[in-house]
Amino acid sequence: MKLDFDTDDGIGTRANLGVIVLETDETLEWEFARLTNVDGVALYHSRIPMTSSIQPDTLAGMENDLPRSAGLLPSSLDFDVIGYGCTSAATVIGSDRVAQQVNKVFPRAKVTDPLAAIIAAGHSLGVTRLGFITPYIPEVSIRMRKKLEAAGFEIASFGSFEEGDDRIVARITEEAIKAAALRVVATAACDAVIISCTNLRCIRVIPEIETQLGVPVISSNLALAWHMLRLGGIDDQSPQFGKLFGQSLGQ
Repeated sequence: MKLDFDTDDGIGTRANLGVIVLETDETLEWEFARLTNVDGVALYHSRIPMTSSIQPDTLAGMENDLPRSAGLLPSSLDFDVIGYGCTSAATVIGSDRVAQQVNKVFPRAKVTDPLAAIIAAGHSLGVTRLGFITPYIPEVSIRMRKKLEAAGFEIASFGSFEEGDDRIVARITEEAIKAAALRVVATAACDAVIISCTNLRCIRVIPEIETQLGVPVISSNLALAWHMLRLGGIDDQSPQFGKLFGQSLGQ
């Protein structure tokens, strides 16, 4: 017996989003499942090879793998936005180059990454003096700091866990991240806090930190999900995730 069926426009009736996740990342997908849980929005993941060692050469090495990883996303979909989920590698490779590599496979998709998203978030929130937190070794942190300064931000205070193993970064506790934010802001007045790295677990403590400090807190995953939604035309406000998710793009 051959059965009849109907077809429709699929899950992403408002936006189709794709995200390329590091092989070693244990956090992004869990946080994105919550941040992009919006009616009519479909989220698809691909993975990209990455060693657990966070070094400039291993980060740069992902550039050539970007088209292949993007190609593992469903080819039947016309993606609105594709995100590359690595803040440090986007810093080393460059946001423009990341977009070029992804657009080789999906030429019509808008492309973003956590660095580009953090910059867009900071400008949309109108902040300039940043408290800046990373888990990276100094060489990687310095590169990102220079990118933020070139984008017009001042790093008022900085702190790092200085951990080079991504497997350990994924195990840094939420309480340690919260304590780091409070400590960094205590050393200098800031109008926002940046917590860099998609493998740090932040979204459950961001509202707590914002309440205590009275300033926006922008993590890599928070910024990337927000930027992807806004680039995809989704302006739904979700202030339960913090000040950024109550913000439209470019305000």
